Amino acid sequence: MPLTILTVVGARPQFIKAAPVSHAIAALGDHREILVHTGQHFDASMSDVFFEELAIPKPAHNLEVNSLGHGAMTGRMLEKLEAVMLAEKPDLVLIYGDTNSTVAGALAAAKLHIPVAHVEAGLRSFNRRMPEEINRVMADHVSALLFCPTETAVTNLAREGLTKGVHQVGDVMYDVALHAVRQAEGRRSILDELGIAPKSYAVATIHRAENTDDPERFDRVAAWLSKAGEETPIVMPVHPRTRKLMEARGIVPANIRMIAPLGYLDMALLTHHAAGVFTDSGGLQKEAYFHRVPCVTLRDETEWVETIEAGWNRLWTEEAYKPRRDIPDYGTGEASGLIAKLLREAA
Repeated sequence: MPLTILTVVGARPQFIKAAPVSHAIAALGDHREILVHTGQHFDASMSDVFFEELAIPKPAHNLEVNSLGHGAMTGRMLEKLEAVMLAEKPDLVLIYGDTNSTVAGALAAAKLHIPVAHVEAGLRSFNRRMPEEINRVMADHVSALLFCPTETAVTNLAREGLTKGVHQVGDVMYDVALHAVRQAEGRRSILDELGIAPKSYAVATIHRAENTDDPERFDRVAAWLSKAGEETPIVMPVHPRTRKLMEARGIVPANIRMIAPLGYLDMALLTHHAAGVFTDSGGLQKEAYFHRVPCVTLRDETEWVETIEAGWNRLWTEEAYKPRRDIPDYGTGEASGLIAKLLREAA
């Protein structure tokens, strides 16, 4: 039976994750997908470019909710998403990750008794001070279908009593990473634009609230990056919020070349050829592994524990990596097709 699927996205990582799944849904031929952009990331460099590069259909609805505190943003999204869902009458709502857009989509659908499917379910950092952790837990507990990227995620859900509708599918980000560099190589190289050679630099990003909302911690992270840059010069695409904070605090880190945010293809190529990655982004931690680039996570814990155990990632509070090995849990690059198949079976 054909499904009408309403997909809620709002932030850069969600655009990337949604791309292969949307393509897989379209390939089924008999389902209709309605894409809703909450507007959480609204700058062209953080939003429009991803739809263009990843060939994602233009959103049917753009709610233009942004630049608000967590409560106000989530509440406004909830209100507007409810109106869209009442008008579109979807059979299922599809959500991704752990942002305010994620939890707003989950709650709006649950209150209207519309089944929710959560891609990247079961991730836990076990730090309830992180807004992303609250969003993950709430989204999982109202979802009918939980698409887990790893066996650890499945175990986390079981500990919370969630076993029905749980599927380990692999990681949709791996699907994208498998062809992104090849696609990017056919374009003008970001390395040529920046005048840098492969393996001569590291990539850094900072955007998480735990780092940017605490001035003292942010200063420590900036100082750590400056020190790391003494060994390997750092290229840092700067999130708008991070740049604003650095300017307000008068921080000009040494050994760091700050550039504007990049589209997904340029960022994939920059990461692929880097000597290392320093980040507080969950997505970039995994992408570093996909490109087999060692990573340091600028947080005190990570939900992607496999990358730590496999020796490709370490926390900035640790001195050494564990022995390196591959991570079979992330799958073979076919997660999006499996998700589409499971959605069809749920019809």
